[in-house]
Order: sequence, then C-alpha cells, then structure tokens
Amino acid sequence: MTFQNVNLTHAGEVATLTLTSQKGSMGPTFWPEIPRVLTKLGGARALILRGQDLFSAGLDVRASAPVIAPTLGDPEAFAAVVAEMHAAIDAFAALPIPVIAAVHSWCIGAGLELISACDIRIASADARFSLPEVKLGITADLGGLQRLPHLIGTGRTAHLALTGDPIDAPTAERWGLITELLPTPDALFDRAHALATGLAALPPRAVEGTKRTLHAHLPHAQSLDQAVRWNAQHMTADGLAQALK
Repeated sequence: MTFQNVNLTHAGEVATLTLTSQKGSMGPTFWPEIPRVLTKLGGARALILRGQDLFSAGLDVRASAPVIAPTLGDPEAFAAVVAEMHAAIDAFAALPIPVIAAVHSWCIGAGLELISACDIRIASADARFSLPEVKLGITADLGGLQRLPHLIGTGRTAHLALTGDPIDAPTAERWGLITELLPTPDALFDRAHALATGLAALPPRAVEGTKRTLHAHLPHAQSLDQAVRWNAQHMTADGLAQALK
C-alpha cells in the first residue's frame, strides 16, 4: 500500500515511519493515513518515527483551512474534525511496542504534540522545538497541553505554550523533553536504530506492560495495581528462570 504522507520500512524487527509530506507537514490527508499505516507494522517490536529534511513543520494550515473553517462556531462539528487528528496521535501511544521519536531540525506545533505521545524522544543538535499556536490565535488542542506537563512539568509547558517561542536542543535536553542529544542527524538516526534494536530484543510483554503503565497516568495505587495485575497475567516461570541465569 502506498501512502501520500508517510513511508514505512522494516529492518528486522525494527520499523521506521518517515514523514514524507513537504516539511513533514500534516494536512487533511495525513491524519487518516496514520491508523492505516500502523496496521502494517507486522511483527515489528520497535518503531522509529522521523522526518526527512526536517522532522515536522506541524499542521498544514493552508491545506486544512477549507476543512476547519466551515466548522468554526460549531463545537460539535469542529470536535468531529479534530477527533480524527486525536485518533492519529493517540494511535502511537496505544501501540503495544515502543516508539522512538528521532527529531532533527524543526519540530513545530502538531509535530511537538505528536512526539509527546511517543515513548522515547532523542534529537540531533540542530533540533528546535516550538508550540506556536497561541501566536496564531489557537489553543493547542492535539494533546500537547495534556502530555507535556508529565514530561517537562507544568511551568515549562506553560513557557512553551504561552510564549510560543522555540527552544533549542540543549534546552530540550535540560528540560527532559529529549533524553539523548546527538551531534548530527546521521548520528541521530544511527542511535535511534541501535536503541530500537535493543528494545526489540527485550521480552515483548514486559515492554508492553511498562509502556501501558507509563501512559495510563493513573493515581499511584491504581498504577501499582495495574503493573501487578499485568505481571500476574503475563509473567512466566520460564521467563523468570531466564532472568535469573
């Protein structure tokens, strides 16, 4: 199956999803493609998400305007349009396998909200991150305001969202938005593949249970109960014996 905005490749148990639209922008045809392409992961046990010339310039406002404009003033109609965008981003968080966002150059708006739904975020030194919606008269509504506080704290999220100003890669690393900083895009993609290969070699149920517990954002006691129940259901005697060797 050919996709207009993304390209999916496989190398062993590692899949790579590349945003191929111009500047990684997200127009009306982008959102329905994501759930469809993710059904093609097959036996992949880790997924790398990356861009081409840059990671993503965010929402393609020009292409999206004809779809969005008729719904303005009608909350139900507007919500129906945005629901498709939510479903695409939520699909990455819902995957049972870990998703590594490998960011180079610009990661703007919806692009930043997209990587906030990934499990691990790494970047090259040229990366820049921004949530500029407020400057366009928009409240960010694709999950960034909900997910970013768990990653970088409410204060830093407020700084990004209220000023709309970009931050550079060293700042993103210092804030905890990214966990590794590589010198070049080539080094970034090599590291992403090595990291994904390592994740793919881990026991899949343990990886999935860890991911689901982290993404649930449950209160402490409920989160503990979820992890315990997952282990009770999926931990095996053979697996435990292998771990003790």
